[in-house]
Amino acid sequence: MLNVEREKFIIDYLKENGIIKLQNIIELLNISEATARRDLSNLEKRQIVKRVHGGAVLVTENTDKDLHIHHRDRLAKIEKEKIAKYASKYLKNEDCIFLDAGTTTEKLIKYLKNKDIKVVTNGINFIKQLEELNIEAYLIGGKIKYKTSCSVGYTAVKFLENFNFDIVFMGANGFNEEGYSTPDIEEATLKQTAISRGKKVFFLCDSSKLEKSSFIKFATLDSGVLITDKKLPNKYNKLIKVEVAE
Repeated sequence: MLNVEREKFIIDYLKENGIIKLQNIIELLNISEATARRDLSNLEKRQIVKRVHGGAVLVTENTDKDLHIHHRDRLAKIEKEKIAKYASKYLKNEDCIFLDAGTTTEKLIKYLKNKDIKVVTNGINFIKQLEELNIEAYLIGGKIKYKTSCSVGYTAVKFLENFNFDIVFMGANGFNEEGYSTPDIEEATLKQTAISRGKKVFFLCDSSKLEKSSFIKFATLDSGVLITDKKLPNKYNKLIKVEVAE
């Protein structure tokens, strides 16, 4: 493969993935480490890439900002994964659960594998994953909110009122001393209904949601147990039951 072809591959990879490791280049292009380093060095000299520890990123006006965001998002994914795995220990066969639409609750799906569980959800993009695990699932009908790929509204709430849940796994955009909040009134109403139908309620919120407040409060802190990734400030000790996923 010519060096111009290798460079094009590296640039295309960076455009799609944001960062490329030296080992990626070696393995994907089947070249030596010396050749991979030389290709990155040539691209850096022409100010096309910026070398970082173990690899490179594309040069943009916001390279440092992009790196920070990439690192932050990667950490957030790890934290959400920890929370979901911890929450899964409460699942048992024959449970009927509500799975609120959200990025942290979605990560709980993989832990339903080989369990005899019924799932009710308003997360439209959850269905394919549930199908792959052969989980009995019920998708709440109603108004589609495309931005978050979920169903909301009057029809969804009326449908939800027919169920009794052993566990409700709930997400939120933020929480503080006043309670949990979301930016959407229709989502808030649905969340309130789901909480009212659950024997146990767990709020799955990573620490980035702490001290954040969205448009409407849908639950107080004593509405269930918070599972998060870090210990909360002492002022929350008497307000909320917290379990830290470690």
